[in-house]
Amino acid sequence: MTVRQAPPRPGGIYAALATPRRPHSIAADTSALFDYLDVVAKAGVDGFVLFGATGEFIHFDTGQRTLVASLAIKRSRVPVLVNVSHSTLDGAIELGQAAAEHGASGVMLMPPYFYHYPDRDIFAYYARFFEALGGRISVYLYNLPIFTNPLSPELATRLLTEMPFAGVKDSSGEWDSFEMLRRARAQREFRLLAGHEKIYPRARVSGADGIISGVAAAMPELMVALDRAILAGSQERAAELDGYVHEMLAWLGRFPATVGIKQAAVARGWKQDHFAVPADPTLLSEYRAWLSGWIPGVLAACGPEALKKSGTH
Repeated sequence: MTVRQAPPRPGGIYAALATPRRPHSIAADTSALFDYLDVVAKAGVDGFVLFGATGEFIHFDTGQRTLVASLAIKRSRVPVLVNVSHSTLDGAIELGQAAAEHGASGVMLMPPYFYHYPDRDIFAYYARFFEALGGRISVYLYNLPIFTNPLSPELATRLLTEMPFAGVKDSSGEWDSFEMLRRARAQREFRLLAGHEKIYPRARVSGADGIISGVAAAMPELMVALDRAILAGSQERAAELDGYVHEMLAWLGRFPATVGIKQAAVARGWKQDHFAVPADPTLLSEYRAWLSGWIPGVLAACGPEALKKSGTH
């Protein structure tokens, strides 16, 4: 009898990947995705997330999401989490079952989106999802309040302590939310993953297991170097690298975030040049000009020579 190994528990830097699109189409470009997976993995990330907010899951139907995830999981050299969030319970179950069948390390699930639902309905949504999946795969809460029904710290704590969630990605960026989730681990152990780069150094030092990062979808070297500096206790190097992160976040805040992340990937020669909605050409031109000077300096700061100078190993 074959003994199935437990999937690795996520930690460190998981890149929340963008999804390459075919031109003039609502389909993903799987050929471009394969090259993208390889180059981001080479940068040293610990894992991938497919079809999160950065991956624009709302623009792809369940068939596309299942097909692309199955191919990416086979191709990837690192563990893969799949966001199976859907506006319906049946859609989330279908995606979750497919992710389990194709060997994902785990699935992420946010509350149902677009319409407002009270906490009791959200709790029932998760309970029914667990019942349907039958323990076949690790499930992670996905809190993304800017785009969907928020998971209050109180509801998230209840879900994490009363249901067998493997962990949570908190993209609120709110320190109070992170602190409540951290305290909830005294009641039951789970993986606590930051979802917003602006608080990551502080969260990592305070007990976060890692981050699921959109910045890592375009600048994986930066997030990997930052994580290593934090863990090594190299405060000056971590502060320098975090400064670069915040410079990029300032630009991303001027676009729908995925547009800025994809354009940074394009600036690196990666095929991510098709957007769901046209972007402001003047602003994009300014951003490209900034990236052309910014990226080489950041990559140099993350490289082996900079590492030797800082004493970080």
